[in-house]
Amino acid sequence: MKHRIGFALFAALLIAAPVSAQMAPGGPGEPDTPITAKEKAAVIESLAVAVRDRYVFADKGAQLAKILKQRHAKKEYDKITSSKEFADSLLAHMQDFTHDKHMRVHYRHEPIPVETENADRDETAERKRMVEDMRLRNFGFEKVQRLAGNVGYLELRSFAGMPEAQPTAIAAMNFLANCDAIIIDLRRNGGGSPGMIQTLLTYFVEEGDRLHINDFYIRRTDSIEQFHTASYVPGPRLFGKPLYVLTSNLTGSAAEEFAYDVQTHKLGTLYGAVSGGAANPGGMFRLSEHLAAFIATGRAINPVTKTNWEGVGVKPDVAVPAGDALREAHVAALTKLSEKADEARKQQLVPAIEQAKKTPSDPAEDFERRARRQVQASK
Repeated sequence: MKHRIGFALFAALLIAAPVSAQMAPGGPGEPDTPITAKEKAAVIESLAVAVRDRYVFADKGAQLAKILKQRHAKKEYDKITSSKEFADSLLAHMQDFTHDKHMRVHYRHEPIPVETENADRDETAERKRMVEDMRLRNFGFEKVQRLAGNVGYLELRSFAGMPEAQPTAIAAMNFLANCDAIIIDLRRNGGGSPGMIQTLLTYFVEEGDRLHINDFYIRRTDSIEQFHTASYVPGPRLFGKPLYVLTSNLTGSAAEEFAYDVQTHKLGTLYGAVSGGAANPGGMFRLSEHLAAFIATGRAINPVTKTNWEGVGVKPDVAVPAGDALREAHVAALTKLSEKADEARKQQLVPAIEQAKKTPSDPAEDFERRARRQVQASK
């Protein structure tokens, strides 16, 4: 029997999900746990039921359930005695069939809570753990600063969905309010929650407008959930300021949605490399004491394109190596500001442009190293 885990932020995925689940995953350095044949059989059964009943594409879910059971019947998992190895095998088989980057199996050494009469208490403890983890990461807000020429820069590592993240988001956006152009760096952002997307995008929409950002189709209810910008945000709006969003192949899920929303709604310009290509939201399902699966239970539907970026990624407006994206976007922002400036301001921008041109590239191996680390952390 499968056990559904309640909602909150699930921020440590390689490609984190737009819909979040309340279960902090284990890290790559956690000790392994032996797994018995009986436990493996129970996990296979739970996973098969979950993908059959919940996967957004019903036909594929039914087929995947059969494939997993067939592999088990052929004794493909018999020699596996490690929980970590078993999780990796299931993950590989799920993705080989679905090619869905949100479909994952996760191992955690600390026992995963079961929904019981103590569910509220367990969920509260899980939530506190996750809030504290995100607090230590400043809720994803890695860096906020003014670059040369009064260009604002925000490096965002995740889209935190919990209410505790909102004051940090508001403070960051208000810091940027006096800048003449904005760069949002999502090159190392794996995703998170659509709630934070709503908050941030609202600042770039004219007051009084209510932008229809994105929709999610949810299989379980056969319904569409719509997302719009908010009617109010604290502090001044940034509407009208040139906006640049930086992407890489590490940019995933909610970070991809933010970039896709900016592009399709013509709110700004994307610089960098094609993103990861994960668009299907979902939730976590407990499989055993130490294993849980993330199942994509819905799909994104952009109101402009009527589709999404699943499997293809978000293509930048200006394709440059990810490591060069900040320099190129900064120069572009200053050049655009100079075109509309008076003579005095143009003279101020000349040295800023020269300084921006000297911005060193982020080494390509830096992105590759981070990608490897995130793959390990997500297992």
